[in-house]
Amino acid sequence: MTFRFTIDYTWHMKNNKTLLIAFIAMFAAIISFSGFFKIPLGPVPIVLQNVFCILCAVLIGGVFAGAPVALFLVAGLIGLPVYSGGTSGIAVWAGPTGGFLFGYLLGAIIAGLIAGKPGVFEKKLTTSTVLKISAAILAGMVIMYIPGIIHFARWAEKFSKVPEGKSALAYTLGACVIPFIPGDIIKCVIAIPVALKVRPVLAQYLYSSTAPKASDDSDK
Repeated sequence: MTFRFTIDYTWHMKNNKTLLIAFIAMFAAIISFSGFFKIPLGPVPIVLQNVFCILCAVLIGGVFAGAPVALFLVAGLIGLPVYSGGTSGIAVWAGPTGGFLFGYLLGAIIAGLIAGKPGVFEKKLTTSTVLKISAAILAGMVIMYIPGIIHFARWAEKFSKVPEGKSALAYTLGACVIPFIPGDIIKCVIAIPVALKVRPVLAQYLYSSTAPKASDDSDK
């Protein structure tokens, strides 16, 4: 009956929203946990959080892509030890790497918008899908550096960390960008096939657009 169809469809949509919230929370937890893995390399360590922020954003896609990163950032601000190395608080934002935290969110939002919502049709890989997901992950990883570079350069100038004879930008690129390019390339090479494999699976639960069918006895 039509009434039953309406109830089933409403339940279907609410269930999708509930699952979306659950996945956002789960991805935020994964991002937080990845912060415990880092390799010290000068003032900016090698971390896994950056690629997990972008990967989770691409998996969810669309306007909610930045939600896991936003939740992770808020958790750190209120004192939970979720930032790199188990740190937290506003002091991390004010420190030399604070700009990268905002970069995580900015990169995640852009990557998610480029990737768009995942669809079950992505099970069948096409050149356009591969290029789109690759572009999303690469763009996200590049964009997240922008706030980090700006903040680090200002921090270095403010606290007289810039070596004599170097500009703040040159010092920042040498400390925050160039040494990390090879590692970030490897991260992207791993993240792209993972995203291509997982996105159509998540689409079945998060963004199913197929409403339950009305029964044949709807006119009875």
